Amino acid sequence: MDQQKLVDAQFGVAAMDYLQSPTHAQGADLQRLRALADGQRDWRVLDLGCGAGHAGFALADEVREVTAYDLSAEMLVAAAAEAQRRKLANLRTQQGVAETLPFADAGFDLVVTRFSAHHWVDVPRALREVRRVLQPEGRLVVIDVIAPETALLDTLLQSIEVLRDASHVRDYRYSEWEAMLILAGFIISDQQAWKLPLCFASWVGRMRTPELRVAAIRSLCAAAATEVRDYFAIQPNNDCAIDAAWIEAVPRLPDALRRRTGNDSFLRR
Repeated sequence: MDQQKLVDAQFGVAAMDYLQSPTHAQGADLQRLRALADGQRDWRVLDLGCGAGHAGFALADEVREVTAYDLSAEMLVAAAAEAQRRKLANLRTQQGVAETLPFADAGFDLVVTRFSAHHWVDVPRALREVRRVLQPEGRLVVIDVIAPETALLDTLLQSIEVLRDASHVRDYRYSEWEAMLILAGFIISDQQAWKLPLCFASWVGRMRTPELRVAAIRSLCAAAATEVRDYFAIQPNNDCAIDAAWIEAVPRLPDALRRRTGNDSFLRR
């Protein structure tokens, strides 16, 4: 089974669980998205890898139109039904992959992806597509789990992620996101990191992780070095806290225009 089919199979059966998951349905990042779009009644928004649609729901009341785009047909059905229940008539759904976007150039004012990119086959290619469909003065917001820069911590995180969910590709480090965004033609304009608490039982339950793999995760956590257990705040029941981040980026302007507008001032120092 190829990666896209694996992602579809893993998440299709879990659509309602993700719709109802407090980890996905709540959060200060959703409030920040709504605040970002406040007063932007003409914006067209792409919710890329929308899952059950929570980012799109947060934005739909503020903007002209939200396109909720995902690989999983079941996720899109759940998102459309919830949008209808909330009377969000300006939210529409469309199926497809992140690496090939079926949209015209410069068609969106905002592209947001929330807890999705770690499943994509080719993030650099997807970011180039985002750059293409984004207005020159638009912006991209990436919200995702972030891997620590330290290899010891990174290895444990990726190991438990892929045991829990076979469709996992990689939680990228901030330095990796920065490099990929620059290569795709973006400049990071803002970033914020926080700890994301995880209830172990619901985390593996939501993905229907087989018991053999759950046992392997428990074994890895139990055998982890003290500094690893401390960093992720691993509890006796395996509840923990991982890193998440908001990374906001704007298209990099052509050199001549950038010199006139000072676009480089957005660069993180």
